[in-house]
Amino acid sequence: MIKHLFKLIWNKKKQNFLLITEILVSFMVIFAVFILVVNYYQHYKQPMGFEYDHVWVVNYQSDVKIKDKDSLDVYYKTILSNIKAMPQVQEVSFASSNVPFSANTHMNNVDYKKVHVNRVNYYTAGDAYDKVLNMKVTEGRWFGKQDDAATVKPVIINRTLRQQLFGNGKALGEKVGGNDSKRIIVGVVEDVKAKGDYQEAGLAMYERIDTSSNDGRGRILVKVNANADAAFESRLYKLMASNSNNSGIEIEHLTDKRKTINNTTLIPMIILLVVACFLIINVALGLFGVLWYNINKRKGEIGLRRAIGASGDSVSWQLVTESMILATLALFIGIFFAVQFPLLNVFDLPASVYLTAILLSVMFIYLLVLICSLYPGKQASAILPAIALHEE
Repeated sequence: MIKHLFKLIWNKKKQNFLLITEILVSFMVIFAVFILVVNYYQHYKQPMGFEYDHVWVVNYQSDVKIKDKDSLDVYYKTILSNIKAMPQVQEVSFASSNVPFSANTHMNNVDYKKVHVNRVNYYTAGDAYDKVLNMKVTEGRWFGKQDDAATVKPVIINRTLRQQLFGNGKALGEKVGGNDSKRIIVGVVEDVKAKGDYQEAGLAMYERIDTSSNDGRGRILVKVNANADAAFESRLYKLMASNSNNSGIEIEHLTDKRKTINNTTLIPMIILLVVACFLIINVALGLFGVLWYNINKRKGEIGLRRAIGASGDSVSWQLVTESMILATLALFIGIFFAVQFPLLNVFDLPASVYLTAILLSVMFIYLLVLICSLYPGKQASAILPAIALHEE
């Protein structure tokens, strides 16, 4: 029976070629959509690695004319002390512009012996940065006063970067290079998804902020109590504005920044979903049209089969099976191209993302073809042999 169906499909190869091409294009678009969906879902399942509730970001522009390093250190520490003294504030820390959920990114490479790692996110953080965000230190410690006299710049790395640089080996006390300088690792923290729920944590290195310099500053992270309201936000704004050297002050909430960056991240997937929906509708209409055309053109064949004893279910099953075979032929070609993505590591994603996307795409196409062929198949099974043969 299957051999007979292949023969029927081959005899209508020109007509079926267009349908196979349409299913193939649909598979590739659906495959791209599922790559994004699976990738985002896998990232979404991972823990955030920090707490963003009740954390505010104070953006400011500083034009300090102080030249003496000790005086500058006192000046910046006084700002932190004044904010920390407010009753609604739990913790406060300076930070670089690439705070969590911001669009700013600072990237460079890290070298350790013969290991070279690219695309490492560099963060400049204060001594209370980990407490503000409630980050988890898994090895060593966070920055502290003991680093004031350090001759080698102390840094903290995240778990993923630790794995790439050292594997299961020792990380604390090791010196790594980057930007033509040496740094010593004093701690390891859990991965932090700083770019939202749907992006991976990536590789991260944290450097201690130098309060005796104007470099790497412009943001202050403030962890507030649950009862901090608009009135307190106004007082915080006035406190920052009272310093004549600060201007361009803006206060943001990490909860709002999280929503914004999540919406931005989802835009490519939404666009692909819209394109995929139009394509799916076209494929569905094409399948319906082809099957209806087949029924009307093959009434004599269907009537003859019914006349010699074929049941309505067998006629229906034949049309459905033909559609599934066409889908299978298209999927064989589509899978051949799809498996090249993990083999060539096209988007630098885990192989599990591609394989899961292939499986979901195949299931989706089969389900779509099955749904589109069931009703025309049912209509074909209702054709009476006497009427069909009479029309012929």
